[in-house]
Amino acid sequence: MHDSNDTNTPPAPSLFTWEFASDPYPAYAWLREHAPVHRTALPSGVEAWLVTRYADARQALADQRLSKNPVHHSESAHGKGKVGIPGERSANLMTHLLNIDPPDHTRLRRLVSKAFTPRRVAEFTPRVQELTNQLIDGFAAKGEADLIHEFAFPLPIYAICDMLGVPPEDQDDFRDWAGMMIRHGGGPRGGVARSVKKMRTYLAELIHRKREDLGEDLISGLIRASDHGEHLTENEAAAMAFILLFAGFETTVNLIGNGTYALLRHPGQRERLQRALAEGDESLLATGIEELLRYDGPVELATWRFATRDLTIGGQRIAEGDPVLVVLAAADRDPERFAEPDTLDLSRSDNQHLGYGHGIHYCLGAPLARLEGRTALATLLRRLPDLRLNAEPEDLRWRGGLIMRGLRTLPVAFTPEGTPEGNPGGGPGGIPAGNPGTTTQEQPYA
Repeated sequence: MHDSNDTNTPPAPSLFTWEFASDPYPAYAWLREHAPVHRTALPSGVEAWLVTRYADARQALADQRLSKNPVHHSESAHGKGKVGIPGERSANLMTHLLNIDPPDHTRLRRLVSKAFTPRRVAEFTPRVQELTNQLIDGFAAKGEADLIHEFAFPLPIYAICDMLGVPPEDQDDFRDWAGMMIRHGGGPRGGVARSVKKMRTYLAELIHRKREDLGEDLISGLIRASDHGEHLTENEAAAMAFILLFAGFETTVNLIGNGTYALLRHPGQRERLQRALAEGDESLLATGIEELLRYDGPVELATWRFATRDLTIGGQRIAEGDPVLVVLAAADRDPERFAEPDTLDLSRSDNQHLGYGHGIHYCLGAPLARLEGRTALATLLRRLPDLRLNAEPEDLRWRGGLIMRGLRTLPVAFTPEGTPEGNPGGGPGGIPAGNPGTTTQEQPYA
């Protein structure tokens, strides 16, 4: 291992501060060079290893000696909810794909993977486009908007609710609960845990209701699988629906928000993409989404892993029971893997980034997130061609939270579009677009 105490080594950067949250990439570059597998105390008090080099990260993501189950954590902190989603333990929602290993992981992933096949996602394309158009209709005539609150946040909420089979009249509640969860400590104390509990109660009730009237949605599919001998418990079904909602919306919020922000900060790349779209060529959009995922992706650190035995990563010994966090954002800027990694190049072709993970825990909803990201960005650029940032970059704030990376707001301005006939504004079906809240946090990683 590199010695970070060498007298010739520059001092280690501070982690998990406001400055770090705004731009973590210089700190990650230091770690890759001087301490690629680095033990640090997290803001919660838990100590964990940060893995920052691409080769080490790829190895760790596929290493079966690293368990996803918090029961393998050597410390008692996991019992206090410090290494997972707040409230998931008390709400009996632990048995989902982010917390389990094979064979249970294999069984549950097989059940839900049918909903995310390329064919099923392609069938959902018109609905995603419809939602995108309706949300833009809600602000296009104003000449300005907050793209997080009015667009990037509600789009995946409505989309995943539709896919799960949440009735339209209940989707406002889901939007509110998701808004609390996305604040990461910026709302009332205990608000995330309360929202998780409310969501758990609702999902249990919805599962019971759907047993009487099965549809073609994802929850109905889970119930059918259970009824045909797949042994899916009600807790597993509720936990599965919960994690699909939780993991399926915030990653897309951040993909759209971070991606739009990167394009606004790189006008040459944005203009290249607009020209290609105007000519009917979507090849640059396809490679561009992958580059935006690599350059400033929605998931900064992969979710928790715990060593089930002593092992070595990148020359560093990891003790049994130690938590390991793979830093996807650092690995995807590794110059040993990517040429000019700090340059945004929408046409980058050799781009096996780790933005959605690697191995058996590769993000199940990645095809849907990519569809939503492509649709959102292409429609924004076509309908609002002079879209521009309506704030100084240094005034923007990034949400706290250890795993995800996303802007709290993204103010933009543009030439107003004529108000579409028959639509008075608002979200889909006239529903207000929702607001995840702007309550000020005192600590970025509270």
